[in-house]
Amino acid sequence: MNIKTLRLTITTFSSDMAQSVYENSQDDDTRRFVPDEVYESVEEARAAIEFLVSRYDSDDGPFVYPIITNDDSKNIGYVQLCQIDDGSWEIGYHIAKQFTGQGYATEAVKAFLPAMAQKLNIKEVYGICLAENTASVRVLEKCGFVQIFQGLGVYQGKESEIVKTVWKFI
Repeated sequence: MNIKTLRLTITTFSSDMAQSVYENSQDDDTRRFVPDEVYESVEEARAAIEFLVSRYDSDDGPFVYPIITNDDSKNIGYVQLCQIDDGSWEIGYHIAKQFTGQGYATEAVKAFLPAMAQKLNIKEVYGICLAENTASVRVLEKCGFVQIFQGLGVYQGKESEIVKTVWKFI
């Protein structure tokens, strides 16, 4: 995987990224919105990276790729596709707090979706997030996702107010 945009590169993980993955997982937004992606140590982050790398050649993922800035080669987050219970696919992304508000998530998702839809031969991808995560809802809208549900649903194992959207590959 090597997708380049104006400011970013979406590439494959390597074990030398463990420190930055650990650091990116420590911000308040990660703890609040994706608590299962908080790592308690660099070693735990490295183990997660090893698992994710092992899934790159699978048919069912998860397919998780780091987002690197082109200007200074910083690992600022990730973008992913994961299968959900019914066999359909869900987009996921996170940009470390110090890099949010600069359009990086939108840029990465817009580049990632068509490439992965083509690679996996899929025609639609869901985006599901907490309704209170207005930044994530906005990223999905800017990337062409259309809202299909808002209400109570299961998110991170708890019943919460969620927004469910869908993106269609044409």
